[in-house]
Amino acid sequence: MRFDVVTLFPELFAPLLAAGVTRRAYESRLVDVRLWHLRDFAEGNYRRVDDRPFGGGPGMVMLAEPLARCLQAIRADRADAAPVVLFSPVGERIAHAVVEGWSASAGAVLLCGRYEGIDQRFIDAHVDVQLSLGDFVLSGGEIAAMALLDAVARLQPGVLNDAGSHQEDSFNPVLDGLLDCPHYTRPEQWNGVKAPAELLSGHHAQIEAWRRRQRLAITAKQRPDLIAAARAGGRLSPADEAFLSGL
Repeated sequence: MRFDVVTLFPELFAPLLAAGVTRRAYESRLVDVRLWHLRDFAEGNYRRVDDRPFGGGPGMVMLAEPLARCLQAIRADRADAAPVVLFSPVGERIAHAVVEGWSASAGAVLLCGRYEGIDQRFIDAHVDVQLSLGDFVLSGGEIAAMALLDAVARLQPGVLNDAGSHQEDSFNPVLDGLLDCPHYTRPEQWNGVKAPAELLSGHHAQIEAWRRRQRLAITAKQRPDLIAAARAGGRLSPADEAFLSGL
């Protein structure tokens, strides 16, 4: 898949593409990330990409024309109709299902806004999808774009050391959409606290039963909405319900 990122700060992406386990996806072009500096498509001595908003008010608004020229260049280079994604507070919140959808796609054009926003006429003409990290505002879309790229990259085959690692992530359908359980490692006792006996038993059924109970308990406490969703979807067993009723 290929992601073309339109940004005023391409240098922000260098650490993402060169560090951590997901770099395998970028280095191999399994997830092909191409950066487009918006100022390269602006005109004039100052390569201006923004102007004051009509109607007054604080901040600046990104100009439609440089964005349109940049998108035209991307379209010519890609030779396909990849969707244009804008990171914006009005967009759908990025969740596991959203990431899974993009991880199975051919990619997209990721548009990182800045300032007060983008001229609405460009959005109406060219943006296909708007996405948000949550109910807060960032100084630009770059962090949201990096979050999506990282989440998509780690789902690609061969990127993680253990091919099944992501299947036990929080929110994964394999875990019925629940939060993941706590994890422990050596030493068996640290600061006077022992790791749970079930995890040290070597008994796989006991281990899995403990992990299931922990996932249910943590999710019920932290995200009861996920318990409700799992219940509505018929993903909770009678044993699950009996455990939850005793919390």
